[in-house]
Amino acid sequence: MSATTVKKIAIIATSTRTPRVGPSVAAWVHDVLQQNKDKNNNDNNSTIELHQLSVADFNLPVFDEPVLPANVPSRASFTHEHSKRWSSAIAQHDGYVLVIPEYNYGVAGGTKNAIDYLYNEWIGKPVLVVSYGVQGGKGASRQLSEILEGMKLKVVPTRPNLAFKGGLGPDAFAAMNEGRLGEETKAEWEAGDAKEQVLRGFAELRELL
Repeated sequence: MSATTVKKIAIIATSTRTPRVGPSVAAWVHDVLQQNKDKNNNDNNSTIELHQLSVADFNLPVFDEPVLPANVPSRASFTHEHSKRWSSAIAQHDGYVLVIPEYNYGVAGGTKNAIDYLYNEWIGKPVLVVSYGVQGGKGASRQLSEILEGMKLKVVPTRPNLAFKGGLGPDAFAAMNEGRLGEETKAEWEAGDAKEQVLRGFAELRELL
């Protein structure tokens, strides 16, 4: 009888702002996937573990290592503890769900910085990009997908864009100013296409594991 293979997926909130709604958005994505991750799984010998990470918890400054990420670990080693912690957290996962904000129509600096810290820990692995923002973060999603593909990650075709209910209204201001995810926005995501998009993207990620 074959042993069960465990695949670890990191759901990563990439926003580093204070306040920030990213962890709440990532938690919603986690709950959706946790409740549905075993549905339509045709591989009885594999199981999925979902882990939540937040870039802000690693306190990454603008890249400050004296070595190139592509040289780690074969020709060099990181020198700072924040780099070592971030490298270890990413390396131990088999795939990723990146939950990203859109700032000024593009990828947030903190998101790009965290990705640029590493190279070999990422390459060859599947990634689902989930963006959020007033209009769903489509610009940031498109930019980041191009970056990740250039870094040799396997970006799944479906990229959910989670928009706050009402556009630039009460829920968007609550997210930006208080770091609070509005109940009406969550209800709309649950009842609408957003949830199905997240599940479809995750199914695509599973196929690439």
